[in-house]
Amino acid sequence: MGRFFVTMAKTNIKKEGEGEVSKPASYEAKDIYVLEGLEPVRKRPGMYIGSTGPDGLHHLVWEVADNSIDEAMAGFAKNITVELLADGSVAVADDGRGIPVETHHQTKKSALETVMTTLHAGGKFGGESYKVSGGLHGVGVSVVNALSDWLRAEVCRGGVRYVQEYKRGVPSGKVKKAGTCTHTGTKVTFFPDATIFSDIQYSEKRILDHLRQQSYLTKGVRINFFDRRKESVACYGFYFEGGLLSFVKHLVANKKTIQEDVFHVHKTHNELDVETAFLYIHDSKIEELSFANNIYTPDGGMHLTGFRSALTRTLNNYARTEGYLKEKEENFTADDVREGMVVVVSVKLREPQFEGQTKARLGNPEARTATEAVINEALKEFLERHPQEARRIIEKVAITAKARIAAKAAKDTVLRKGALEGLTLPGKLADCTSKDASESELFIVEGDSAGGTAKQGRDRRTQAIFPLRGKPLNVERARLDKMLANTEIRSLVVAIGTAIADEFDISRLRYHKIVLMSDADVDGAHIRTLLLTLFYRYFRPIMDGGYIYIAQPPLYQIKAGKNIQYAWSDPEKDKILMELTHNAKAKGKKLAIKESEEGEEAPEEGESSSSKMAGANVQRYKGLGEMNAEQLWETTMNPESRILKQVTIADGSEADKLFDILMGDEVEPRKKFIQTHATSVQNLDI
Repeated sequence: MGRFFVTMAKTNIKKEGEGEVSKPASYEAKDIYVLEGLEPVRKRPGMYIGSTGPDGLHHLVWEVADNSIDEAMAGFAKNITVELLADGSVAVADDGRGIPVETHHQTKKSALETVMTTLHAGGKFGGESYKVSGGLHGVGVSVVNALSDWLRAEVCRGGVRYVQEYKRGVPSGKVKKAGTCTHTGTKVTFFPDATIFSDIQYSEKRILDHLRQQSYLTKGVRINFFDRRKESVACYGFYFEGGLLSFVKHLVANKKTIQEDVFHVHKTHNELDVETAFLYIHDSKIEELSFANNIYTPDGGMHLTGFRSALTRTLNNYARTEGYLKEKEENFTADDVREGMVVVVSVKLREPQFEGQTKARLGNPEARTATEAVINEALKEFLERHPQEARRIIEKVAITAKARIAAKAAKDTVLRKGALEGLTLPGKLADCTSKDASESELFIVEGDSAGGTAKQGRDRRTQAIFPLRGKPLNVERARLDKMLANTEIRSLVVAIGTAIADEFDISRLRYHKIVLMSDADVDGAHIRTLLLTLFYRYFRPIMDGGYIYIAQPPLYQIKAGKNIQYAWSDPEKDKILMELTHNAKAKGKKLAIKESEEGEEAPEEGESSSSKMAGANVQRYKGLGEMNAEQLWETTMNPESRILKQVTIADGSEADKLFDILMGDEVEPRKKFIQTHATSVQNLDI
């Protein structure tokens, strides 16, 4: 049966005196519209795959690949292949049992066609076909079919190869026999519908990361990947016998570890499969990855709650028993025991309850009970069998607890001195007159000179200016108490209005556009990175909310006579000069180009040494201070003409790792990163 949506036509009811009043819209049986088959998917694709942007596009691959992973988890598939083909299509194949092709007793169609064209159809809603699966809702492959321009399903089963093709979810014909097979399995090839997805460009890295992750979670299964979009085919293969043990070792590569042995447990409790591995590193960051039936749950859920609870309880009990915690000392908190931990928690259960189709959080209470029970027993045994490892862990946690208590005391002292609470806006802030955060903008400007220019050129009603003196503190290497002792950062926190740490409240954000405006050179890039580190580490909801922007001042001013143009890149500059050259040639003149960094005037036409010459001056802006207030407004601050880049986070784990590499204490990873990416650097100011 097709899913249906109830819709009503909008009517414009005119007010008295505006003319005839239209009749109310009818709401009868004839006004109920039923969308048959896969029509709901094409009508509202975002409901099924989250978006029609890059995330939704890649979600199509996950849905098909996850069906093959389910076959592997059920013990029927050992090899999975994912291919990005030259024509832009994607192919996913496995050596599982193959989708059944006989006639389905309810739909009277082949089981293959039923699975491919019917929502909530599959082998995951009952029976013993799949004891656990990631494709809980059974809409995966049918949704992919609906959102594909074409799709071809090939099944090898019982020695016969069967094929059926579809056009935007509609079968092009019946299931056909297309030869013989010596193996079993399923292959799905699809081409996304360009009328649904505006940009059909798959990211090789994104797919590799996902497949590598799935391989760790499904040990003993080989996953191959081929990117055939270029002449030189990229080939990758993943196979891990260690499961999460191998996963954690991969995550801590190039990091200093506190433990020598990874804690790892894989047990079943009340028919619920629990696997967990963790390791402590010399860092203050926490990296937690949780999965349910191989599906990443970024918002955690009951399984992660159970792990945290067991970890806190077991470490406190051990510390008390062994005398690490004295009688009058307070217990370690959940944050104390998690700091510096890299952990992966994976559960497999028969009927997972996810929140929404995107499955961001697991809601099964039994997952908490099972995880807690398994970790309690296994971790207690681990600590008793590895006393040296246990000592290192407890000492690490104890240092974290002491630092937390000291930082809290220092923070409270700073707050009591009026660093944030009750303090008026900093004097250096030139605030806007509007009190409406939705239209207010805060420009964080490099240097007092540029800040002064920005104050003169701004729209005082909606634009506030906060000039920075020097480079901000690198908060990646500083705790909260040290950070709050920094005058520049403390003033900025007050200006933003949200407070910080436990007192953070995003509803008090005073500006819905926070614009980082710095010079287009190495120092300016460094300042932007320091500010982004501050917002990422201490104001993450502001960044997640899309409130952070980076201003794009022009690199060049090109002046020919009274004609002034700006260029934001070298190709744009070259294009303008070509146009000026063409115009001069049309007038029988030759263009003389003069490049400067001091803003020297270009000669007017006829003022050059020859009447056959026209002059153009190209000024390379090194800093914001080289522009006057009018130029800064026109090029960088005017909402009608400026270019702003919004800062978003596509991969939180990858972003966290990058900030750690670039801004952390360890030099070697940063050196390696620079050497790796040196050849791809663009616009480096030397």
